[in-house]
Amino acid sequence: MKKLLIALSVAAAAMTATVANAADYVVDTKGAHASINFKVKHLGYSWLTGRFNTFEGKFDWDKAKPAAADIEIKIDTTSIDSNHAERDKHLRSKDFLAVDKYPTATFKSTSYKPTGDGKGELSGEFNLRGVTKTITFPVSQIGEGDDPWGGYRAGFTGTTTIMLKDYNMDGYLGNLPVELELNVEGVRQ
Repeated sequence: MKKLLIALSVAAAAMTATVANAADYVVDTKGAHASINFKVKHLGYSWLTGRFNTFEGKFDWDKAKPAAADIEIKIDTTSIDSNHAERDKHLRSKDFLAVDKYPTATFKSTSYKPTGDGKGELSGEFNLRGVTKTITFPVSQIGEGDDPWGGYRAGFTGTTTIMLKDYNMDGYLGNLPVELELNVEGVRQ
């Protein structure tokens, strides 16, 4: 009986250690330490840039097990902001995001492949305008560690390119590539 109790105690301690080392993070959007930005060429002469002001997300990260990394992001497409009210109205219309019908876009990772030096390739399902496609982000870790408020944070950045036509935006701009940039800083829970 004593051996059984010792074995159960060791198992319980191991499980507690696993839970204590859990690496669940919430993306810090309240402190504005995260952003989802985009840029697209305007007539081939300059860059039109913008962002989504409202989004939320969470991720799992353990530097000892980077291949187990996981992230989920939910974007409020009505919050698109290109710093031009009339253009934003057009971007929200059926010609582009069709926010009346598709008010959210989502990204859910399916794999993370570490490539060394804090870098890796994050793949997942991106749903925009009712269409889901697999996309891949080359990702770099910016850093991680204790913050001044007693918490622990980790931050990453990644950029990928999508084509508008792949998400049923077939108009005269459908063949334009759009660069998406995801910057996340998460607070460990």
